[in-house]
Amino acid sequence: MVTTNLSPSGDLNLGHLFAACGLDPKDVLVVRHTYNDDGLRRGETTFENVLAYTREQRLRFGANQPRIWLNFLAEGGRRCRFWGAFENHGEVVEERTDTTRSFDLGRSDVMVALTGRLVTEWSRDPINWAKPGATAAAFPVVEIADPQDVAFPGFDRLVLTQGDLRMIVEDSRYAAWRTALGSVQGVYLIADTSTGEQYVGKADGGERILGRWMQYAQNGHGGNVALRALAADDTDYPRHFIFSLLRVFGPDTPAREVDEAEAHFKRALLTREHGMNRN
Repeated sequence: MVTTNLSPSGDLNLGHLFAACGLDPKDVLVVRHTYNDDGLRRGETTFENVLAYTREQRLRFGANQPRIWLNFLAEGGRRCRFWGAFENHGEVVEERTDTTRSFDLGRSDVMVALTGRLVTEWSRDPINWAKPGATAAAFPVVEIADPQDVAFPGFDRLVLTQGDLRMIVEDSRYAAWRTALGSVQGVYLIADTSTGEQYVGKADGGERILGRWMQYAQNGHGGNVALRALAADDTDYPRHFIFSLLRVFGPDTPAREVDEAEAHFKRALLTREHGMNRN
């Protein structure tokens, strides 16, 4: 068990948060991203952009890196705000070039409740953008802002990972999302980012989209035959799945209409012939 004692003055640092999360500092890399025209741009720090920017590093950045990468975005001075965490599954050797190496990074739920809320103060050498957890543990926590509700973006804008689904189900900030997804039936798409294969599914009757997606949040496969087989071989495989909605229906729409829409999308997207649908 990882333990870190508070100072007599009650000062809080990242090491205390590591301990609260059960993180061993040796398993942590703390990364500070700055904005520039050749990398991350202000206002464009989406999951896809930060992932693409972070996973590719120069060769002098060693291949053997810690499992959890905590990403912060620079603000004024040495302040930086927690953006989110990646889990490192190792170098993708076949992508190595003469100057760069790439890592297989996936979303991690570590410290997810502090996303956008936690602010720390970097060391006095900000040019050193990556710090081992043992060093970063001493960084002071200067702010933990109150959590704010996350606005629901609309059914046609959803592109979610399994980690996102778990957050929507469990995090109080996503109450509006649960209300919206719990009010509609619909046809949804699951895409496997590692193979490009797709699965079309439906949520009808009293289950609604929220009820169906809760199952994926819990086990990653929702009981689907092909998805269950993938998860059986690799329990972490659902990290490759992306969830979106193809069509939504009101709660009183007859099941027949939902069934017809599901069958249509299976035909249109060839998910029986070249995807993960087995019926």
